[in-house]
Amino acid sequence: MNKTKILIIEDDEPIADLLSYGLNAEGFQTCIATSGAAGMRHLDQFKPNLLLLDWMLPDCSGLDLCKMVTEKYNIPILMITAKSDITDKVLGLEFGADDYITKPFDVREIVARIRTILRRLDHLAKPSEQVAEDDKQVIQVNHLTIVRDERLVKKEGKTVELTPKEFDLLITLIDSRGKIYRRSELLDLVWGYDFAGDTRTVDTHIQRLRKKLNAGDLIKTVFGVGYKFEKQEE
Repeated sequence: MNKTKILIIEDDEPIADLLSYGLNAEGFQTCIATSGAAGMRHLDQFKPNLLLLDWMLPDCSGLDLCKMVTEKYNIPILMITAKSDITDKVLGLEFGADDYITKPFDVREIVARIRTILRRLDHLAKPSEQVAEDDKQVIQVNHLTIVRDERLVKKEGKTVELTPKEFDLLITLIDSRGKIYRRSELLDLVWGYDFAGDTRTVDTHIQRLRKKLNAGDLIKTVFGVGYKFEKQEE
């Protein structure tokens, strides 16, 4: 059985070594990069299943790197930082991070967060029992085609590049067409935890989805409540 591969981009070598040792002991395969440039090279060479990313790097901002990775690769990102302000957390999520943990941390919590992210992705890759059999892998809605297991979205036949979170949000909405989701529910389902702070990260991702997919008529705002994917008439 292939091990889950985790790339650690962290310039503090003792912390990177601690993470690598702890994750290897839990059955993961790790690779360490101590700069953003080295991290980008390892993404192509190591092909990780998940990225542990430090916010402060010697050659670039972890936020900028997070944005670059989500635009080019379809892998989850767990950001590690000394910043604990709620605004920083929201900013990290908006730039594409799947989760966020502050220093100092316990490696056991890192392992638990990683397993939660991986379980959530595995769950989202499997169609809901409520979805019709023929719609499980290929979903056709108006001008959109979604291939679930390939995490592929096409608009009028042309591929649309979505970040992992944008794709997960789209699948969550489309699997329960007509259901109204509160922002807090979407944070729990897509980001994997109840987030008591500012929920504008959901609004930001919804806006991006609408723009990329030209889906303002499909992804509806229910004022005072949340969002839904319009149920199509038979």
